[in-house]
Amino acid sequence: MKQILIKTNRLTKQYGAITAVNQLDLEVFGGEIYGFLGPNGSGKTTTIRMLAGLLEPTSGEAFICGYNLNREPARAKALIAYVPDHPRVYGKLTAREFLALMADLYRMPPEYARDQAERLLTLFELSERADELLEGFSHGMRQKVVVAAALLHRPRVLLMDEPTVGLDPRSARLLKDVLQELARQGEAIFLSTHILEIAERMCHRVGILKEGRLIAQGSPEELRQQAGRAGGSLEDIFLELTGGAEDAELIRSLGEEGVS
Repeated sequence: MKQILIKTNRLTKQYGAITAVNQLDLEVFGGEIYGFLGPNGSGKTTTIRMLAGLLEPTSGEAFICGYNLNREPARAKALIAYVPDHPRVYGKLTAREFLALMADLYRMPPEYARDQAERLLTLFELSERADELLEGFSHGMRQKVVVAAALLHRPRVLLMDEPTVGLDPRSARLLKDVLQELARQGEAIFLSTHILEIAERMCHRVGILKEGRLIAQGSPEELRQQAGRAGGSLEDIFLELTGGAEDAELIRSLGEEGVS
């Protein structure tokens, strides 16, 4: 039986009169890459930040590996790694020093942490610049450092918000291969992305969020069947469910001749 590593129960976040996430019910299993899709402002980042324990929900609950994030935050967070959409690093540290800091925060055995850091620096082609200050790194290189830091302590749950932003095609492919291997090893990968091709090719299941509500969920093939679009792309289904098809019609109308 598959183990549920991420679970939410009516998870809700409100900002005054605005409901960013509305009674979200989710289950993500070990060994699964779950894609979280939705238009800008649909609540994806808010959801991920609540799952990471960085944002307190207005109501509802979230569980990581069975631990309630509100009642047992330390145990839950020890099993999580979070990669934000904009890499945040300490510019006055080198890449190697940054990984060492993350290892200390997770109380990793020093020798194992050093070995793991060197493997990750090599994997992400950072070894040659590992002793340079991060303030001199490009966005893509900082993103690779943040991903390496997230993988350092071997989390059971990996939360990623637009993880391929700023990565060149080779690095994006490498990240895809790494995530698929982690899933094979039983970890749960929860990622948001605007690149629907990535979700279609890589994710076992996807959830589509609109105005804070989960409006569809399943494998890409299951979503095609639900939408009655056999052979259709995930992009077609996404646009149909989120109103993008109406936008396409408006765009087409821009080229129509006006009434004289």
